[in-house]
Amino acid sequence: MDEDIRTIYLAGGCFWGIEHLMKALPGVVDTACGYANGTGAADAEYAIVCSGTTGFRETVRVRYDPQKTSIDALLYALFQVIEPEAVNRQGADVGTQYQAGIYWLPNDTQAEADIMRVCSYERARHDGFAVEVKPLENFFEAEEYHQDYLDKNPDGYCHVPRVKISELAAMTFDEGYYRS
Repeated sequence: MDEDIRTIYLAGGCFWGIEHLMKALPGVVDTACGYANGTGAADAEYAIVCSGTTGFRETVRVRYDPQKTSIDALLYALFQVIEPEAVNRQGADVGTQYQAGIYWLPNDTQAEADIMRVCSYERARHDGFAVEVKPLENFFEAEEYHQDYLDKNPDGYCHVPRVKISELAAMTFDEGYYRS
């Protein structure tokens, strides 16, 4: 993979909708559904994660070209489709695995700075800001049937309104939005 490609990890309820959204955005080159920041590889299975005992979050690994998009644009899209004040749920999805979160690779100081700047702005907008914001501890790709789920199952469940995905994919993001 091109060394200029950057990576961020986003959780926002069921990973199917967040993956479908991120794949639709210009500049995103690759996505993968998975489980982040939990107990370990032995517990990174859907049935175990759904037990609520692992600490895993349903998360999407997003690889993007920083020449074509930014962390700001990706996070703007995320914040348009999540409930930032919700704890362990998003829409009808309830459970610890559905906690919204934003994670970066521990050695990626630029991503950390950008994420913290954006989240500072979003915290000011939401009194009960509950989005988990921290370095990535671990990530395990989910089972194959979860990957590209909504491409394989166009009528499948999605907590993210498809019209919103289309709107966000078509818009031009103002890079000054989080910098004012």
